[in-house]
Amino acid sequence: MASEYYSGYGERPAAKRRRSWIVWLLDGAMTLLSAVVAVALVLTYLVPYVDPARVWFFPVLGLAAPITYVAGVILMLYWIIRWRWLRAGVMILIVVIGLFKVSLFWRPEIRRTYEQTEDFDRGTFKVMTYNVRSFYGENGHSSVDDILRLIDEQDPDVICLQEFNARLAARSEKFALLDERYESAGFGRTSAPDSAYEAPLAVLSKFRILRSGTVLTPASSVWVDLLVGEDTVRVFNNHLRSTAINASDNRYITEHRFLSDTARETKIRSIVDRLRDNSVLRAAQVDSIARVIDDTRTRILVCGDFNDTPVSYVYRKMARGLRDAFRSCGSGYSHTFRGFYNTLRIDYVLCGGLEPITYETIPVDYSDHHPVLVRMKKSEED
Repeated sequence: MASEYYSGYGERPAAKRRRSWIVWLLDGAMTLLSAVVAVALVLTYLVPYVDPARVWFFPVLGLAAPITYVAGVILMLYWIIRWRWLRAGVMILIVVIGLFKVSLFWRPEIRRTYEQTEDFDRGTFKVMTYNVRSFYGENGHSSVDDILRLIDEQDPDVICLQEFNARLAARSEKFALLDERYESAGFGRTSAPDSAYEAPLAVLSKFRILRSGTVLTPASSVWVDLLVGEDTVRVFNNHLRSTAINASDNRYITEHRFLSDTARETKIRSIVDRLRDNSVLRAAQVDSIARVIDDTRTRILVCGDFNDTPVSYVYRKMARGLRDAFRSCGSGYSHTFRGFYNTLRIDYVLCGGLEPITYETIPVDYSDHHPVLVRMKKSEED
């Protein structure tokens, strides 16, 4: 009787054997996924240093950089919890290397009481950069009056507009009133709302405009010299080559239509090809613009829609030697493009000889971009 009672003692239960197989399969899948993410992260770190013309898929890696990094952090935590220190160590190393790039996308939420209570001195001024999409809102109607109301509320001292539609702006009586407050410099010719490549640029300023000029075609990069106090500040307004990803493409991706589309390979290849081709063109543009910025000997303000993320060849070349206002005083996760899951920061305010004090994006839907507002002052250190 006793022998029958203890006959199964010490044998491993079937349920435990099944769990061990499940854990083993899960570890195997996570190992494969970790290898893929680790390679993707390493290549992503190289994206800003390689001309897109040399490696066709690098622009796509740059777009997915925040998602890839978060995936790396999750996998690192998984291996730490599993006490698999070799795999955890590899992921920790790769994640730590990328830690220095996190501030390109996210900065800790630090309570800024000064922003609400401090009276800024006269040495500060406010800058707005905004791609207004030819003043066409979500409903396809003119958004000129909405944008003018926003300008009245925020009262910026310098405004850099991209895709500026002078014809539509001229229809608004309120827009004409801006001449009483701002000097203006317009460049390029008015284009149709779907012609992003030839959209003109405009700079409005409460400061005196001394001179202006064109770096590339009037729709790509221009400059204006402003007299701010006793100093000259050169403002560069930029609208680099578009990604050519339209609203239909955005819905195709964000609404997961590719999952049921039998022609998805052709559609996705078209999207990737356009990303690659236009990334190459933007790289050529920024090479020319960066040389002019490097030769500038005044205080510098570089604004505009770069149509590229902070993990890109374009951003590295444009921001070299300058301060990124978001990295200096932004908070949280910043995105400026209203699409692609609200993950893309492609509009920037960079400066040299100036110090950013506050940074914010205004969540309005008057365009497919959010306006960026930065308050800054002259820096005596630069």
